[in-house]
Amino acid sequence: MDKSQLKTLVNNEDLQNRIKELAEEINNYYERKYSLNEELTIVCVLKGAVMFFTELSKYLKMPVRMEFVSLSSYGCSEKSSGKVSALNLSLPPLENKNVLVVEDIMDTGLTLKFLLDFLNTKCKAKDVKLAVMCDKKCARKYDISPDFYAFDVDDKFIVGFGLDYNEIYRNIPYIGYFE
Repeated sequence: MDKSQLKTLVNNEDLQNRIKELAEEINNYYERKYSLNEELTIVCVLKGAVMFFTELSKYLKMPVRMEFVSLSSYGCSEKSSGKVSALNLSLPPLENKNVLVVEDIMDTGLTLKFLLDFLNTKCKAKDVKLAVMCDKKCARKYDISPDFYAFDVDDKFIVGFGLDYNEIYRNIPYIGYFE
């Protein structure tokens, strides 16, 4: 795929504004349910979510602990393989902790179902929520939805702001797609 064929789906200004709004939605949830004084562990699903994760975390008002996991269901393909590879699930003890998983895109739901089940069952976290930058509902195969999301996207292959094609285009400061 050639960058000259890349079309803008969400420009950087709209992306930044929506991330701030989303952070406020998250702050409101935790303030109502717990307190903004209670620690929140945010878990970034590498590599794709890292840009969204860092931007979102700037606007969270509670004490935040940052953790990272590495999972994959794509490999080098544009489609999910149908199987999750847990490349790194090293996390500190999360029992009775509030956890917010931050992911770049939710399509079939396979990877996130795997991770949420792991956090709820094995880690015994108190409250596990999911925030995604892009929600591709049209591709959903599992009964799972994000608690917070920035954008609905249709069935396009998107790149930029952390999203990649074959490990490139992550550094583009907006969300784009190839026709």
